[in-house]
Amino acid sequence: MKLNKKNIIKLLLSEGEDKKALFEHSAIVKELNIGKITYLRGLIEFSNICQKNCLYCGIRKSNQLMKRFNLDDASILDAVKIAIKNNYSSIVLQSGELDTKTNSDRISSLIEKIVELSGGKLGITLSCGEQTESTYRRWKSSGASRYLLRIETSNEGLYYKIHPKNKSHNFQKRIECLSTLKNLDYQVGTGVMIGLPFQTIPDLADDILFMKDIDIDMCGMGPYIEHKDTPLYMYKNELLPLNIRFELTLKMIASLRILMPDINIAASTAMQAIDKMGREKALKVGANIIMPNLTPGTYRNLYKLYENKPCIDEQAEDCLNCMELRISIAGDKVGYGEFGDSKHFEKRKIKMESKQN
Repeated sequence: MKLNKKNIIKLLLSEGEDKKALFEHSAIVKELNIGKITYLRGLIEFSNICQKNCLYCGIRKSNQLMKRFNLDDASILDAVKIAIKNNYSSIVLQSGELDTKTNSDRISSLIEKIVELSGGKLGITLSCGEQTESTYRRWKSSGASRYLLRIETSNEGLYYKIHPKNKSHNFQKRIECLSTLKNLDYQVGTGVMIGLPFQTIPDLADDILFMKDIDIDMCGMGPYIEHKDTPLYMYKNELLPLNIRFELTLKMIASLRILMPDINIAASTAMQAIDKMGREKALKVGANIIMPNLTPGTYRNLYKLYENKPCIDEQAEDCLNCMELRISIAGDKVGYGEFGDSKHFEKRKIKMESKQN
């Protein structure tokens, strides 16, 4: 079946035997193209300082109730050492969005320190928001190889219902940043929230087609979970029930896996905030990435994009043991010692090189 918008809508609305068939098919597509393997990305949420004012986000600039933090380099490198010790081959550095020179310099220096510490054997993913081309270029030359920049919705009208419409929040700039990252040879990821206020099923179908159209290498998407200290919280009584948002997310993952068989798809932490087995269920229908949290426990609850964030009271080692068990329950093995690069990126790179020659 060709996955056009009409058919994707049908998949997202599927129930009963149709939903079961969707999940079974996406699991087969994953096994044939990725294998029964899950790759780990040690997540380090190193700062919740943000210049953006996204209307859904707990760390938005105007949230005066949020205690701000910025981990020092030593604490970040200690978290990296845990990843190395446990035979991870990848980490994710995630923070609020800041496009200052001080922040750019600091992250570039951090990347270089991580490369040195790991002997270049640790893949580095960044999720630090919109930056200038020169900053992206510098971080790439310092040693980063992947970048996650979530669009949150591909519907421009909806984008401005969940972001202030001002100079700091520009839909087209977000798109341009994704294009810039691809041109700089990053493995590029994006993603959306599922179950937003004002969002429709056709919007979600368009989101899937958007990711196909811009030819992403990775995807990180999850259910929208409201935060009480944000403007969008006023719509909490108009949202889909949490269990429906969760099921829709599973259908989005399954549909995207079928449409883009060889990309990396993360099982988001937000899924576990709704269902204790949320990430395992995501792995079973097509996800192949899990990001154990290596952020020092003291700070985890301060990087709170939404309510009921799981695993905030665990230490890093506890999280690692938990992840291995969860992955085995899902029927996968852990890709220890493997970068787990996007197979889609590898193919895309070969195509680019052949065109240049």
